[in-house]
Amino acid sequence: MNLNKLRIALLTFVLVLLSTAQGFSGFNFDNPESDTGIQKLYAFFDLRDRETFIQVTNTNTLGNNIHIQIFDVSNNCDENDFFDSYTPNDTHVYNIRDIVTNDGNPSGVVLPDGAYGVFIAYGGNFINAEEESLIGNFRILDNNGYEYRTNIQGPPDTDIDGNPFGEFGTFNFNSSNGVVLSDIVTINTGRRNDTNQTTQLTNPPRWTTLDVNIYDLNEVVFSCRKIIATCINKNSPLYEGLLEEAANQGGDCSGGLCAASVADFEYGINNAIPHSKGGELLCPGNIISDGIVRLEGIGHSSGNEDEVVIYVGFNNGNGRGSMDSYFNANGDWLTRN
Repeated sequence: MNLNKLRIALLTFVLVLLSTAQGFSGFNFDNPESDTGIQKLYAFFDLRDRETFIQVTNTNTLGNNIHIQIFDVSNNCDENDFFDSYTPNDTHVYNIRDIVTNDGNPSGVVLPDGAYGVFIAYGGNFINAEEESLIGNFRILDNNGYEYRTNIQGPPDTDIDGNPFGEFGTFNFNSSNGVVLSDIVTINTGRRNDTNQTTQLTNPPRWTTLDVNIYDLNEVVFSCRKIIATCINKNSPLYEGLLEEAANQGGDCSGGLCAASVADFEYGINNAIPHSKGGELLCPGNIISDGIVRLEGIGHSSGNEDEVVIYVGFNNGNGRGSMDSYFNANGDWLTRN
């Protein structure tokens, strides 16, 4: 087992330089355009005192039969799914509170209040469509008055071979403009089956171990901990078994390399900028309010596709929120938005 395709993508509401948006994370890498179409879209939805609207567009000049998969973290990452037909250059917005298909009929998926998790749109050739033809965005409105908006992203479909270790990405953060809360959402992209347009996140749970460090503005490093990115939380009956699997994994994870004390779908930065829903922290005990988070992929579950999509959101608990992005391909970190 090796980590030959680790890619971490953070998805963006507005990509701005830090100098123009103090308090909200930003990047100064080159920005490859993502609105030319990809095959899979990985979005985050949240109904915990929030509303979520996800827009999917088929940019193809042919029809596209799209597989929609919705994984509810609050219910052991159980999957709900349906197929939706799109005409050429067609667009549809899914209200996650009341999901209907592109033709206005019930989708058959009804999520409970408080559900949150992963929305995947997977396009294929069922109506002679080109594979990389999907674009999209989503909007999350919080009852406290702020919102997140971001283009939906997904890792490229090309296989990447390279040294699995030492691949890392960074994002900056600070508390200017009243930033007090964070949403670091991790989506393990799981095992994919391109033949039938499915993605497996559970049965068993897919996971990736990330090593976390924080640097202050003087570039002093604070060692944090290893975390596991997965589609379950501590309330899942699968939780303890997942931690044990990571600790006892063989291959490149042997010797407890992939062991971690925590596994979750979402995290806050630290004690200075904790999680907006009271969740686990990337760096508990740390109180740096201005700095850089460094994430390094060091291991994964057996048979995993070795990709993690991560949303980084910051808000002031009232009227302002933002998300920013980065993307890794074989050790080269690029922003995508």
